[in-house]
Amino acid sequence: MTLMGLVPAKRSDTERKIASGLRTGWIALGTLLGLIALSAALVLAFERALVVADDLARQDERQRVQRLLDRSMESAVGAQLGLINWNEAVMHAARAPSDRADMAWLDREFGTYAWQMFGSRDALLVGDSGTVIREWADGRPVQQSDGGELRQAIATLIGRSYASAGVLGDQHGWAAMAAGQRWPVERNRMPLPRWAGGLVRRNGQIGIITVASIVPDQVVGPIMARPAWFVSVRPFEAAQLASMRRDLLLPDLQLDRERPGAGNAIALRALDGRPIGWLRWTAKSPSPAILRSTGPMLWTWSLLFVGVLIGGIMVLRRSWWITRELLVSEAQARHNALHDAMSGLPNRVHAMQRLRQDLAICLGDAKAGDVFVGYVDLDGFKVINDTQGHHVGDELVRQVAIRLRQRMPESDFVARFGGDEFVVLRRAVGGRAMADELGNEIMAVFAEPFAISGAVLDVTCSCGISWGPAQSEDPGELLRRADIALYRAKQRGRARFRRYTRDMDASVKLRLELERELRRAVARDELSVAYQPIVTTASGEIVGVEALLRWQHPERGAIRPDLFVPIAEQGGVMIALGTWMLRRVFAQCRDWPDCDISVNLSPIQVMSGGFLATIAEIVAETGIDPARVVLEITEGVMLDRSEHVLGVLGELDRMGFRIALDDFGKGYSSLSYLRLFNFERIKIDRSFVSHVESDGDAKAILCTIAALGHSLRMKVVAEGVETETQRQLVQAAGCELVQGYLFWKPMPAEAMRDLLDAPTATPRLLRA
Repeated sequence: MTLMGLVPAKRSDTERKIASGLRTGWIALGTLLGLIALSAALVLAFERALVVADDLARQDERQRVQRLLDRSMESAVGAQLGLINWNEAVMHAARAPSDRADMAWLDREFGTYAWQMFGSRDALLVGDSGTVIREWADGRPVQQSDGGELRQAIATLIGRSYASAGVLGDQHGWAAMAAGQRWPVERNRMPLPRWAGGLVRRNGQIGIITVASIVPDQVVGPIMARPAWFVSVRPFEAAQLASMRRDLLLPDLQLDRERPGAGNAIALRALDGRPIGWLRWTAKSPSPAILRSTGPMLWTWSLLFVGVLIGGIMVLRRSWWITRELLVSEAQARHNALHDAMSGLPNRVHAMQRLRQDLAICLGDAKAGDVFVGYVDLDGFKVINDTQGHHVGDELVRQVAIRLRQRMPESDFVARFGGDEFVVLRRAVGGRAMADELGNEIMAVFAEPFAISGAVLDVTCSCGISWGPAQSEDPGELLRRADIALYRAKQRGRARFRRYTRDMDASVKLRLELERELRRAVARDELSVAYQPIVTTASGEIVGVEALLRWQHPERGAIRPDLFVPIAEQGGVMIALGTWMLRRVFAQCRDWPDCDISVNLSPIQVMSGGFLATIAEIVAETGIDPARVVLEITEGVMLDRSEHVLGVLGELDRMGFRIALDDFGKGYSSLSYLRLFNFERIKIDRSFVSHVESDGDAKAILCTIAALGHSLRMKVVAEGVETETQRQLVQAAGCELVQGYLFWKPMPAEAMRDLLDAPTATPRLLRA
């Protein structure tokens, strides 16, 4: 019984071993088949990659040849710019059919000159409809010419020049011609030549044909309703082939009349699409070089295939190494979970753990003192990122981390919370005195500039300090209070520290209440707009108005814009507020008498992605003429010299708006801003005007800014003129326009409309 009972047990054990062996065998066989399939797939993929590499190389060669052909046509037309962009040529071409003297002038300047200078075997002067005015062959006039076989090609190319907008020069817009056409013009509204080119077969030879419109270069008046066109035909000569061989590095490039049977080639097609010749060359194949460079890798793969099979037996021996590596990885993961990867400092999670521990120690032992929390934020970090590049910003963060760790006492705990935010924890006694000591030590860390990528950056920081358990026993609350103190330091001008005080909570609460009420005021249309006239310094004549946002709170009374606008910008209300302002101003001023309407834009509006679509929608909705509107931006917008900002300003200019640089001289003034964009006017900050009577430096700066504006053909506006002496001084400095209480205070829209409708609007001299 016992023996019989053991047999099934042994059989079961044997079956388990057989099953285990079979599983191992199947796994080994599956691994082998998988490796074979993988090897076959790699070989096929490698072969396909060689074919693709050869195809891409041939395609690239064909594209380069075609691009060079296209550039040669444009270069040929560009060389003729002195002929086709010429007032005299326009006038002589217009009079030539009826004036022999003009025809002789054309024979000399177009026929002979084009043959001698550009090698134009055939040249024609035609009207816009294709009518031949004059034809020259080898520089000599052809009598009674109608263009012959070139007529169709010329008509096709003239049509293409209109359709594809081929233009010589820097186009800045369109102008309407007498015939109702739209013609490309440059910045000074002078017309630009249109052109088009192609290939033709002429007298059994392949030729390059180009057409270009003849436009004036000095006076717009001479341009006809439909301009004349200069047609040039140059043979595709051996010199052209030699130049292409040299430029394209294709020494065997040849021109064939018939389709080549071998080699890389592109068809030279006439304007109707028919092939009239082929350019042929020996294609460069990268596959042999790839094979030579990858041969060792293929042999390596073969050896690796054998090695993998042998290495299978060593898997178990490696298992304990894997276990050890997992333990190391776990330790590394724990470290990464508590430290910042970029700076190597402890992160927010680690800092909060340390803060809880230190608070517990201080609560258990009164002699341990307090835990001081210094919340540090770099000033202007976004500007550094945007102007210097994110790599500079990252390196600055690393250097700040190193300097904080090196210069703060070893007992301090330094952590990075993300971005440009750092926290310093210190356990010490001393209350407010120790908080001041900690703040001064942190400020001293930034006393010296940072050297990054060859540039020297003067970087400052703002810091908020709280301490517990004296102020709070809760770690999160301590951090919140330090953040509130940091916000107050930013408000007071940055580059400083502030200790947390209880009144700061009240100011934060007020700010949050105002933000909430401002959102409600925008939604309920409870804001208003006041308008202040802008007048000439000489006569006081009103030439424009500036729209000023007003908020009459039902309980708090009038709230100043310099109070609620920063709240709107920081609280995410600025987009809605700015949209409300533009819609209200455009609607109110649409039917006012002819005058400029100035509206301020926030940097946040300009940077938002949908701003252009929004302002275009408001223009369409209200029907206002954008040419009457002056959009005022501050220098803060120009701190971000990104393509987005310049693109937005350029698009506003194309829409018809004029752009003014507001508060010039107040903060980050730089001549480079005036070079980046063609502003219509600059507005001098009122701080210079208010001190111009007593401060010689302010007067000198005022004169300098006015002279600068005039040299750049910009109007100069002085804000805040309140006395007659100030008016005389800003007028003497060269300011054409002024606004201020000397003339009118801001007034509601109805009063402003009545003032503009009055036959004479004499300024009321208000001395407040």
